[in-house]
Amino acid sequence: MEENRAGAPMVQLDRLVSGLGLLVERRGGNGAQAVTGVTCHSRAVTPGAVFVAVRGLCADGHCFIDAAIEAGALAVVCEELPAERRDSVTYLVVPDARKALAELSKAFYGNASDELMLIGVTGTNGKTTTARLIASMLNASGIPAGYIGTGLCRIGDRDIELERTTPESNRLHALFRQMADAGCKAAVMEVSSHALVLDRVHGLFFRAAVFTNLTPEHLDFHKTMEEYAEAKRLLFDRLDSEGFAVLNADDPRAKFMTAKLSPERVFCCSTRDESFCDPDRRFEAKVSEMSVDGSKAEVAFRGRTMTMDVPLPGAYNVMNMLEAFAIGVGLGIHSATALAGLAAAESVAGRMERIWSRDRSRCAVVDYAHTPDALQKALEALRRVTPADAKLAVVFGCGGNRDRQKRPVMGRIAAELADRVILTSDNPRDENPEAILDEVEAGMVGRAHLRIAARAEAIRRAVAGLGEGDILLVAGKGHEAYQEIEGVKHHFSDRECVEACFAQRQ
Repeated sequence: MEENRAGAPMVQLDRLVSGLGLLVERRGGNGAQAVTGVTCHSRAVTPGAVFVAVRGLCADGHCFIDAAIEAGALAVVCEELPAERRDSVTYLVVPDARKALAELSKAFYGNASDELMLIGVTGTNGKTTTARLIASMLNASGIPAGYIGTGLCRIGDRDIELERTTPESNRLHALFRQMADAGCKAAVMEVSSHALVLDRVHGLFFRAAVFTNLTPEHLDFHKTMEEYAEAKRLLFDRLDSEGFAVLNADDPRAKFMTAKLSPERVFCCSTRDESFCDPDRRFEAKVSEMSVDGSKAEVAFRGRTMTMDVPLPGAYNVMNMLEAFAIGVGLGIHSATALAGLAAAESVAGRMERIWSRDRSRCAVVDYAHTPDALQKALEALRRVTPADAKLAVVFGCGGNRDRQKRPVMGRIAAELADRVILTSDNPRDENPEAILDEVEAGMVGRAHLRIAARAEAIRRAVAGLGEGDILLVAGKGHEAYQEIEGVKHHFSDRECVEACFAQRQ
């Protein structure tokens, strides 16, 4: 199973449990037994594993204790002892199973996270781009760095597919072990608000943390923006003794994020000449050139001005790169080395990913923008680089079983900022696709648009309608290669679909 320490010596249960600070009670079992893995999923249990019964949002792990034992679990970590117990099994009672899972996983994988310089990136939008930029900069600067984030873990030239932006703690520590064994000295990771609230990063201490921005998202989970902000701020409580923070100071929540930190531990980034930071800890950027291929910006820091090449369109990507640059400077990397590493960074799939027609007269941009703020920023960025005599089109939808409040808001934004709008499906999940589109349309009253639920047909119509110089934004799914409908993921890639449509037009 993937939680196993492949090739590593097994650790005895007694030794593993000895560092569990949350232990309240222990019953039965044999502490000399070798542990083969730590997991909170009963289906992932193999003989010799420790099963942690976590109370989840949809299911309670305590209901699967018997199944885990039948699969070979030698120990069970729980918050409440089961009514019937087996003498051969060790039962460990803790007040918080999620934290126990993190502590046991860290110990099982030999405290691999302590061998790595951890850099966390949190915020609503921009996490993936910023984290990937930081990892690229570190690698180019001679600091081997792994990356953990949306859909992907990258260790050297090896990619590992992930289901969650921030994996569960047992999976997370398994990845840290692989990174350390591969020679990585740092790990750059996106840290989601869910991961912070659900203690997936419990026991980790970060050398640096980045706040990108905060806009309405995940309010089905956090309920209010205040709760959402509090969740994000938890990352900055996890800085190590020498750790520092980098903030998007243009965001109104930035000061809140580091209210508990002393000013000398905070760097601010701004594109507006407005910042609450001391001038010696402020990075400012002014865009000098902008096109669909990218931007140039003049960066000022401590009396020096440098040119920053940004290989992505949009002012918000200037901010993403500025934050990555600030991390580099904060870590002691020479500014020229940091800027060169950032300029050479690979583009991130599904993040303002440009796809051109064969004659380069028409451009489609695939982007993960699935929140009102992200959609607005993407459209505004592309509007600035759309020729005066050309049109800006957008294809987008809203996901099912997610925050419904944003649907009419995104409809209004698209109608106001794009010349042509096609509404379509975006992972309807268990909801009726047409019902989702009804709610998006509520924000588009009186605005002309097309409504085509079949995403492939919507993209085909949009590409067919492109004239010379026109730009099309295909928003919402980005890197995803599936459509989730009634619990089933069907292969679908916006990029592949756009490429096929352009090929058919030749």
